[in-house]
Amino acid sequence: MKTHIHLLTALLSALFLLSGCNRGQTIGDIPTPASVEGLATAQVLTAVAPPEGFRNSVSFPEVDANLQQLQGGRYMVTLEFNGVFTSTPRTTSATATAEVWFNQAGTRRVVVNIAGELLGETDSNFEGVRLGTDSFLVQNNACLSGGPDAVTAAGLRAGTLVGGANAAIPAGEKATLNGQEAYKYNFTSADLNQPSIKLSDGGTVEATGGELWVAPALNAVIRFYVNLNVTNAIIFDRALPVDGQVIVRYDLYDVGQTTNIAIPNGC
Repeated sequence: MKTHIHLLTALLSALFLLSGCNRGQTIGDIPTPASVEGLATAQVLTAVAPPEGFRNSVSFPEVDANLQQLQGGRYMVTLEFNGVFTSTPRTTSATATAEVWFNQAGTRRVVVNIAGELLGETDSNFEGVRLGTDSFLVQNNACLSGGPDAVTAAGLRAGTLVGGANAAIPAGEKATLNGQEAYKYNFTSADLNQPSIKLSDGGTVEATGGELWVAPALNAVIRFYVNLNVTNAIIFDRALPVDGQVIVRYDLYDVGQTTNIAIPNGC
């Protein structure tokens, strides 16, 4: 257990919602992967200017910035890697996914799944809950109340895992995504803040596709998707560098909804 919490703590300092946000997707799915939800909710209008304050550029180095201003909501985030260890034919992979429910009062519920050789485990999951000043952690049907591990688990955030875009410019598209009116923005590899990826000597990172959708009415990111090719890169704060593809997915849902978050089962 401590291995995973220490790993995620390292991701938070170096560098985080769940269940199927990139299942069935491939590197070629970007931009705007075709899905049942996407077809139902995305009504794209071209050549549309964002409102004042969002017209020239936006900056969201952390995709979950400003969510504390909302009454409540839920987001899902995934960071996935597939490739090889640098200078070897040995393949490796890793996936970290999380779903987070939050309320304005600071109450949070975090459900995390991690898998893959790069993380040292085939499969693992845990749940963290924050209620006022109390934090709880549940893993392997055991509950830990209080303590640094519980605090860390309940406080995991998308922005400190997958980062965001330091700068992005309007793409001339407007859509209704996840129930919110949003505008699309473009960015380059140089614009990205990717705290989960550190480059070794001669390492490279290149965005092969991506999109950032912002809801001006909320001053919040609704969707952040990006595909990256990396070489000689440290992923998930592991010791050995890798070459391959990184897929990032982030979606914000249920804006304004207050979720009833309680002490987790078993605590």
